[in-house]
Amino acid sequence: MQTSAAPSARAFLVPAAVVVTVLAWASAFVGIRAVGEDLSPGALALGRLLVGTVVLAALAIGRGWVAPSRREWALLAVCGVGWFAVYNVALNAAEQHLDAGTTALLANVGPILIAVFAGIWLGEGFPRWLVVGIAVAFAGVLLIGLSTSGGDADVVGVVFCLVAAVAYAIGVVAQKVVLRRLPALQVTLTACAIGAVCCLPWSGVLVQEVGEAPASSVLGMVYLGAVPTAIAFSTWAYALARTDAGRLGVTTYLVPPLVIGLAWLLLEEVPPVLAVVGGVVCLAGVAVSRRRDRRPPAAVPQEAATA
Repeated sequence: MQTSAAPSARAFLVPAAVVVTVLAWASAFVGIRAVGEDLSPGALALGRLLVGTVVLAALAIGRGWVAPSRREWALLAVCGVGWFAVYNVALNAAEQHLDAGTTALLANVGPILIAVFAGIWLGEGFPRWLVVGIAVAFAGVLLIGLSTSGGDADVVGVVFCLVAAVAYAIGVVAQKVVLRRLPALQVTLTACAIGAVCCLPWSGVLVQEVGEAPASSVLGMVYLGAVPTAIAFSTWAYALARTDAGRLGVTTYLVPPLVIGLAWLLLEEVPPVLAVVGGVVCLAGVAVSRRRDRRPPAAVPQEAATA
């Protein structure tokens, strides 16, 4: 009984990790938007990553350490700088100009970018459906850009969001490689700490703004560091180590509708209709990019067929 229970338990843990990740990341878009009036993008990123590093370090106590190779250190640096530092600062800056729902829709071009970078760096090539999906997703981005064309600040938000998506994609590709040998929690902790170090130039701003911000915003920053960063990035890494990156990326399709619902309930904001349409087109492009050509069945030798 014990031998059969263990595999079933492991099979349950991966979907559970995905659910935790999706819900926590959806809440992060709303949380960033909520505290954005009191904490600037760089300061918020630093505070979030510092909290995340502390929580992850506490979770890692007693779990041991697997020494990374030089190549793995380089990839961890790429993940930490790209996904944890650049992504967080750019995403925070984007939500200074865009509502939470529109930001989430734009950020979800990430899976296509992951496929592009995998084609370049991992030799996976550029299948026909990937190229079609890129074209469709680009059309969606243009629609979202048109929906925000009433003000230059909104266009700046779109640019910041696309920077965040690129950084996210680069980080995932680098993370996937190191997860082949290194434990998921160790990878997340190391990358988060590297991201925090990169954001240290905003330490003075963080101290000043935390001192002036209301308690609700400070608690919001702590939540962003503890749950969407420490917990959700760990559950994501756990699932990524046991799941194909492309299939796991598809689960992020659930984030934008959750964000739109939460933002409507908690912030009373709804994306422009054209932005929603553009977001749906973006997600359709991502879905198309994940298609695979059907291979014709191999011809059966005549001898085998008549045997």
